[in-house]
Order: sequence, then C-alpha cells, then structure tokens
Amino acid sequence: MCSFSTLRGRLLLGLLATLLILISVLLGLAWQVGKAMVFEANITHLRYEARLLADEVTQQVDLRFQSLQRLSDILGYSDDPEWLSYELGHNDTLMAWFDGIVVIDRYGHVVADWPNVVGRVGLDVSDTEFFKMVRGTRQPHMSEPFIGRASKAPMVLVSVPRINESGEFVGMIGGKLSLDAGGLFNRLAKVRLGEQGYAGVVAASGTVLYHPDSSLINTDVVDVIVNPLLDLALDGWEGGGVGTLLSGQLGLQSYTQIWPANWIIGLYLPAEQAQLPLSGFIRRLAWIWLFLAILVMPLLWWVLARILVPLNHLETQIGEVGLGQRQHISLATSMHELQQVASTFNRVESERQTLVEHLHERQAFLDTVLSAAPQGMFVANFDGAITYMNPALLDILGISSDWSMRALLARIHADDRNGARDMWQYSLGNGSDFVRQLRFTRLDEEVLWLDVHARVVLLTQGGHSLGLVGVVKDITERREQEALQRWEAEHDPLTGLLNRRGFERRLEEAFADFKKTSTPSALLMFDLDHFKPINDEGGHSLGDEMLRRIAQIVAWKVRRSDHVARQGGDEFGVLLPSCTLPQAQLIAESLRQAGSEVSVSHLNKEYRVTLSIGVTSFNDSDTRIEEILSRADAASYEAKGKGRNSVVIKPTSEKNAPTLFK
Repeated sequence: MCSFSTLRGRLLLGLLATLLILISVLLGLAWQVGKAMVFEANITHLRYEARLLADEVTQQVDLRFQSLQRLSDILGYSDDPEWLSYELGHNDTLMAWFDGIVVIDRYGHVVADWPNVVGRVGLDVSDTEFFKMVRGTRQPHMSEPFIGRASKAPMVLVSVPRINESGEFVGMIGGKLSLDAGGLFNRLAKVRLGEQGYAGVVAASGTVLYHPDSSLINTDVVDVIVNPLLDLALDGWEGGGVGTLLSGQLGLQSYTQIWPANWIIGLYLPAEQAQLPLSGFIRRLAWIWLFLAILVMPLLWWVLARILVPLNHLETQIGEVGLGQRQHISLATSMHELQQVASTFNRVESERQTLVEHLHERQAFLDTVLSAAPQGMFVANFDGAITYMNPALLDILGISSDWSMRALLARIHADDRNGARDMWQYSLGNGSDFVRQLRFTRLDEEVLWLDVHARVVLLTQGGHSLGLVGVVKDITERREQEALQRWEAEHDPLTGLLNRRGFERRLEEAFADFKKTSTPSALLMFDLDHFKPINDEGGHSLGDEMLRRIAQIVAWKVRRSDHVARQGGDEFGVLLPSCTLPQAQLIAESLRQAGSEVSVSHLNKEYRVTLSIGVTSFNDSDTRIEEILSRADAASYEAKGKGRNSVVIKPTSEKNAPTLFK
C-alpha cells in the first residue's frame, strides 16, 4: 500500500510532482505559443473581412453619390416646388437607395422632398454642417449623423451640389439614409464572426453609425469606452490588434477606412471566442498526459522499492546501534552514496562515545565546583524552572533544594514580583541576560535584598542555548547603607528635617508640576525672633533644643504632604504643594501662634521666640525656583522689619501691596 509518510512514498510523490510540473510547463508554453498563433491568424482574417466590407460599403456610397448626381442633372436649376415634387415622384426608383430625397435652394431652404413629410418643406438648414460643407466645397459630401428635424430619427445625408452653367452654387440635393434601418448597413447586420463577433461603423468624428446594439447608434464612442486602437483609426490608421471591447472583454479588432464617407468600419471578435478551439485542444492534451502519469505510478512504486532495499538495511542496523546491540554498521551494497553514509555514521558514533565519556567527567567536575562555590548559584531550563541550586544559595534563602519555582516566586516581595516575573519570561524568550535587584522574605520573615544575574549558556558550535546559569548575591547590608546615606544627604542631623539640598530638590519637583498642570503651591520662609540671646546665655545646647522643639511643632502643624526644612541656623522653610495662597495664610498664622508658645529654660529663666513668616505662591511668570525663594525671603525680612512675630504675604503680582498679619 502506498504511504506518503515513507521515503519511497515521498520519492514517488516528488517524481509525480515533477512530472506534473513538467506537464504544466509544456501545456503553458503550448498555450502561449498557440494563443499567439491563433491571435495572429484571426487578426489577419479580420483584416481581410474588414477590407471586403469596406470595399462593399464604399461601392454603395459611390453608387448613391452617382444616383444623386444623375437626379441633379434631371432637375436642372429650377426651384419651383411643384415641378421639383413632380420630378421626384417620377424618380421613385431612388427610394431603393435612400429613405428620402430633399432639394435645398441656395439659401438653405428645403423646397421639395420625397416622400412628402409634413413640416419638412420650408425648413431652414442653412446653419447645418452638411449645407455649409457642400456650399463651400461644391463637392459631394456625406454628412455627420444628425437627428432629422421633421422625422426626429437619426440619419446621415448624402449630398451633391447643384451648379448652374455659370458655375454658381444654386442649391443641393440630399439623400437621407436612416441609421435605424438604413439599407446601407444591411450587409453589416448579416456579418457573423462566431457567436459573439460583430461589425460596427463609426464616423471620423467618433459618432457611432452602426452597431448591433441599436441604443449605441448616434452616441459618442469616446464616452462609451477608451480604446487606443479605435483612437488610432479615428486619426486615419488601418490595421488590427488586441484591445478592450465595449463589453469590457479583451478582443481582437480590425479597422479599415471608408474614405468617400470619412467613416471607419471595425470588426470585433472576443479573445475568449477566438481561443475556444485552442483551449479545447489544450484540455484534451492535459487529460491524456494526466492519464499517462497515473498509469506510470505502479511502475515507479516497484522501481523505487527495489532501489531502497539497501536503505532499509541501513535503517535496521542504525536502530541496533542505538539499542547497543552492535558497535558499528556494515552495509553490503554497491551504492557509493550509502557506503559514504555508513562510513560517516560509524565515525560520528565513535566520536559520540568519546564525547559522552568526557561529558560525564565534566559533569562531575561542575557539580563539585558549584557545591564548593561561596556565592549562591542556580541553573534553570528554558521552561523557566530552576533545576539546581548550590548549597550557598540554599543557605542564603533559608530553603531546601526541593522548593518549586512557584514557591520561590511567592516569597518575592509583592512590589517586585510582577517585574521579576516579566523580566524572567523576557530573558527566556529572547536569550538576554536577567539582571534584577529584588526583595526576598525568608521563612523566618527576614527580608533580604538580593542581586540576581543570570546569563544564557550557548554552545560554542551552532549558537544553540542550553539554559540559564545565575549568580545570587545578598546585598541587604549595602542597600541599608545606601538608604542611610541618601537620607543623611538630604536631612538636617539636628532636627531630622530636610536640609537645603533636599528642600530645593522637592521645590524643583513642585515647580515642574506647576508648569505642567498649573497645580498651585505655596512657600513659607521664616526665622526665629530673639534666638540669639538663647545661644549667648544658655549655650549652643540650649539653642539646639529650641530648634528641635520648633521643628517638632512645625511638623505637627502642617500636612503630611508638606515639606519642612531647616535651611541653616535658625532659618526654616515650608513647601505647601497643592495649596492656595489663602490656605497658606491660615497655615502660616497657625505656625506663628504655635511658635510663640514654645519655650526653653536655663538657670530658672524661661526663653521664648517668635516667628517672622514670609508667604508667597508660584507665579506663571516665574522661571526659576530662586525667584520664588527670593520673594518668600523678602516677605520674611519685611515681617521682621515690621516688628517681628508676624506674617507677611508676598502676592504673586507686585501690583498688590503685601498683607501683614500680627
């Protein structure tokens, strides 16, 4: 039974696919060559047919010009309507050539017609194209299509001039040809070019004179379709080619000029119809070749089975080597390729055995190194699971070696867990290093800061990765030291408040928020009145105690979101984010009152201080925090100059006078 999952089945499938592709290519080439030949033959035929039809229509046009000229000779130069009507009636044989006859005088008035149509005699046609052309050229003329004023039907007029003996233009005689049912195009209606081919006539101006679809008669062909070949024919070109038909199909076309009438006759044959004989031949040929390919399948299957017998022996021996039943393969075949495969396999198997022995030695060495390493180390596979943790790491984390990855993640601090998990998945998927600092809670609830760095292990050949190897360091002590250093860098050691550096950094942040969101903020600056006697009489220790008590009172009175700083000496600052100027006034007043109640004692003497507070708020015109600090500092000095123990509001606009609270 044929199975395409086997090598023999796949070879057979490949041969059949190759055969089918070859057949498809040959059929395609036959189709392209045949199509070109069919097009060329059909275009030649169309040109021949178009030439015959053009000659026939040209003869018909010439005969009509001649008959009108004979009628002009009979009528002479008289404009008598009765006599002209009488003569026209006696020449009714002309009706076999025309649908109607009209006689027009030199002024462009219809003086007689046959057969009589009510309203035609007396018509003024002096402004028509055909009258102007005949009067100007004095030559026979075939008019452009027009709608008859009396009959209201589309028609053309075959005209000859009436010239007297003196050579003067005395009028014209015209024969009407109806475009709806004119005998001139009866021959075209009988043209048969297969089931869908047809003939058409177009005036040089682009107006349709004849078409099997009568609704297109007397329409402008340019408005119906864009056809480069027809555009060339309208300019006088004769020939054939391939272009788009009115139906939108691709078709073969041929054009011939009818010079006496300034018309173009065109023959059209859809390309699909021209290709029918060729497509039928190609289809029959395809079925024949497909049938032959199916007949060949059993023969190919048998031949491939005979060829692949040595390969089956090779497969069996390789399986035995894998099971340890033999050390190498020995293949008795004359096929040079299979002998090379067997030789290569034996060489690779020998090298593999050597590598396995070396691998066991390296594994033992690696286990010893990892176990003795003082740093925490782990190994993870690409499923994300940690497969090995050395004793140092187990000791750092305070866990046993059987902990799962889920249990380890659960002990990571909640604020660090999601970020660590996302970074771990990213490293697994992209092969990039995993570098992270995170907090880990031991079973004894001690929180450790760990620095984890894991790297993908790549093979030296091929660049294939085996997993991740990571190093874990306990950086808890270092993190605590860094946090203490950051706190000391921005805080005053005496009061625990922000120092100038920390205060200005928070002022910069609040000013940036103000510029982005227009969030109002206020700034208070003050120093202590009567502070110098405390230092002079009680010593610096008493002054430091007063500074600590003032700092404590201020910290109690302001909001948790506010920032209090000791700028230096006895100078203090308070930043009030999201605070309006009226709210800042109330807070400043509460600070002034609370500050006046603070006291320290030395040698039975009580010392008190008061606060001179300057208040301002952020202004849209401010460009730097120095402007805000300067404005608040100026308000503080102004409060001190006005008697101390007061609050001065420095408005954001200098047009408003400062406000004093006391």
